[in-house]
Amino acid sequence: MKLILWLIALFTAAVAVTLAAKHITGHASLVMPPYQLELPLDQFIIGVIVAFVVFYFLVRLMLGIFGFSKRHRHRKTDEMLLSGLRAYFEGDFTTAQKNAAIAFKLTDSTTVKSISAVIAARSAHKLDQFAARDQYLNSALNQAPNEKSLYLSARTEFQLDDGQYQEALKTLQSLYSDGGLQSTAILQLELEAQQQSGNWDAVIELTEMLAKRQSTNKAHIKKLKHDAQIENIRSKAIDLQSLNQYWLRIPPIEKMDSKLCAAAVRAYISLGNCETANRIIEQNIPITWDNNLIELYAECLGHHVNRQIECAEVWLKSQPNNAQLLLTLGKLCTHCELWGKAQNYLEASLSVEPGYKAHFALAQLNEKLGKHELAMNHYNKGLELSLKQLI
Repeated sequence: MKLILWLIALFTAAVAVTLAAKHITGHASLVMPPYQLELPLDQFIIGVIVAFVVFYFLVRLMLGIFGFSKRHRHRKTDEMLLSGLRAYFEGDFTTAQKNAAIAFKLTDSTTVKSISAVIAARSAHKLDQFAARDQYLNSALNQAPNEKSLYLSARTEFQLDDGQYQEALKTLQSLYSDGGLQSTAILQLELEAQQQSGNWDAVIELTEMLAKRQSTNKAHIKKLKHDAQIENIRSKAIDLQSLNQYWLRIPPIEKMDSKLCAAAVRAYISLGNCETANRIIEQNIPITWDNNLIELYAECLGHHVNRQIECAEVWLKSQPNNAQLLLTLGKLCTHCELWGKAQNYLEASLSVEPGYKAHFALAQLNEKLGKHELAMNHYNKGLELSLKQLI
């Protein structure tokens, strides 16, 4: 509609000028050495108008062709990018790489370039085409430097997949050098890198940061922190002072976790510190009633075994049918040469739940009492039960 109005206006102006030109006398002279052209003024005016109209339509035609070409290019870019994404999620990495590479070449947008390069790189990574993968990332770095966080995070992920955690940490440092609040995805990549490096203090620090983010799986982050604490305790089991300092820093509510306590108890036992190991067990058994802790109570026997027996017998009032607690009491009484009590507890453990450990403990007790035939009988039964568990 707008074009029609413009045409009407132009033709109206042309008619008006033509009618006016009849009353105008004179000539127009165009000099272009060595040529010279003289025209009546009315013809000159009409010629100028015609030339303007022709020039206007030529310009519109050229702009239309250019705009069509540009729109076609944008549609082609979008088509290649979307089909590349679809192929990637469908597992067709060859098609994904090809289409994303085409989108990378067609687009002028730095954001689309970086996205296309990362899709192509990830597809090449899945196909084990590592040279092509690195080439896509380097091209993106050169042509879209303002979008470096996207492909640097992809490079970090590739390095972690290859087990190159030191290189991954260096790549992350180049991201951190820009400052600002890092995304959850970047922190999770660093978390994985620190896990591979065995830097459990850093892992715990990162899990505490991620636990405050809304976009994280809280249960998963809690488990990662829990596992890191256990690994940290194991790594500090070579030095009593370091172990003491770390254990004291753990909040009391977290020390109520039975697996964490078991790891600490094993660490203290390995360092020969039975007093601390048993104290941890005594503080947590009434809360957790974990059989692993109850079993560990008979693993480190110092000078206070009689007191341990008293504690265990108090627990037995609340857990009279706990087979593991009865087995532990039997071992403690055997150590103190309380043969009758030891035999009673071990036989009671077997009556509640037959187990090879109780049979082996009874076999050792009977050996000490000189009852070799009975000892051999319990060894055989214990061996039979242990073999059944292996099947």
